[in-house]
Amino acid sequence: MDLSVIIPAKNEQDNIAPLVEEIIQTPGLQCLYEIIYVDDGSTDDTAGRILAVSKTASVPVRLIRHKRSVGQSTAIFTGVAHASGKLIVTLDADGQNNPADIPAMLKAAAAFSDSEHFCIAGYRKARKDTAWKRFQSKVANKIRSSLLGDDTPDTGCGLKVFPAETFRRLPYFDHMHRFLPALIRRMGGKIVVIEVSHRDRQTGTSKYNMLGRLGVGIVDLFGVLWLQKRCKHADIINE
Repeated sequence: MDLSVIIPAKNEQDNIAPLVEEIIQTPGLQCLYEIIYVDDGSTDDTAGRILAVSKTASVPVRLIRHKRSVGQSTAIFTGVAHASGKLIVTLDADGQNNPADIPAMLKAAAAFSDSEHFCIAGYRKARKDTAWKRFQSKVANKIRSSLLGDDTPDTGCGLKVFPAETFRRLPYFDHMHRFLPALIRRMGGKIVVIEVSHRDRQTGTSKYNMLGRLGVGIVDLFGVLWLQKRCKHADIINE
């Protein structure tokens, strides 16, 4: 398997079928791939819709369920742990990430060897959010980038590509998905930023609020900064 598309989902029943169809119909996505949905404790029919789609889809669609909601980072962690693909693509289940951007990100990933660590990070330059939300995100991203040096203007974008093995070597903690570029750079990996489109949510409601993000974000930010300061790389001399 070349690629695993991992989609964390919570109460996104009406977005399941349209998103899977979009992924399958994406021009240029011609590698051998699977779609893994991680249902993070949904209380609607998200799991049922995924199972229904899996019976008719032309590519493997797998469902992994969390008994209770434990968050997006843990859902991604679960997905990667069960993934068969060498490369991982993550995207949000709400349909705001456009699958049509995936081929360009895979093209950028093709420049790296199988042994290299890297992250191709999406950048939602034209975000479909309120002016207030965009402002808060811009400030938060600037602070994070200046402290961590990850050179990523939009670390909250769900659309990313990275090797499965790279992710499996990262330290796990809740909310780690927002710090993947910094964590991968910490282990000597390369970061490539690609501008991607962003769309309005068609159904359902956002699972995040800014106050909640701010509280955990500050703690996590300094935690990742500590990890960076404690990391050392050894230069190996062959005898």
